[in-house]
Amino acid sequence: MLRPLLTLSTLAAVGAAACSLPAATAPVAEASVTHGKAAPTFTLTGVDGKTYDLAAQKGKVVVLEWYNPDCPFVKYAHGDTGPLHDLGNTWAGKGVVWWAINSGAAGKQGAGQERNQASLGEYGIQYPVLLDADGAVGHLYAAKTTPQVVVIAPDGTVAYQGAVDNAPLGDSGGKPVSRWLDDAVSAVSAGTTPSPSVTQSYGCSVKY
Repeated sequence: MLRPLLTLSTLAAVGAAACSLPAATAPVAEASVTHGKAAPTFTLTGVDGKTYDLAAQKGKVVVLEWYNPDCPFVKYAHGDTGPLHDLGNTWAGKGVVWWAINSGAAGKQGAGQERNQASLGEYGIQYPVLLDADGAVGHLYAAKTTPQVVVIAPDGTVAYQGAVDNAPLGDSGGKPVSRWLDDAVSAVSAGTTPSPSVTQSYGCSVKY
């Protein structure tokens, strides 16, 4: 039987309001969008005031990263030793379209234009952060946690979805760390299929 990496008491200690407990290895998870099928298109506005249209990105590798700047898991992931530290910036510099999406409702933790704009400097994020205050895009992708990611292939199909890695808050439960997101973007960029292609996400609940 797979052992949960984190207990609920541990999660409470770091202040996460609601979290999904990951397995120690890449599990077979229920897909939130259909792997190998067309990714749902959408248009959102970023904290920079620009409009971002997913349909216009066909022909490029796209990463969607569900984001909440005040979630402890996001804080760790974007911290100096976290798995998202500079990862999005690096891939964006190589031509990958990388968008963070905050589906939090107004007044909820980490939501709003001002908070998300400020977080760019806090975490050194150089790619767009998009606001989805009504949660429409989050629900379209059945986003449940922050962070949670989807990788879209150049043909517009879903190539990977789930967790950034198998180490919530840096704890892989004694297992080797699997950099699922980085590996998936590498595979899709090279024209191959990620393995695994679906994993169980973990983190704070999306604050719809």
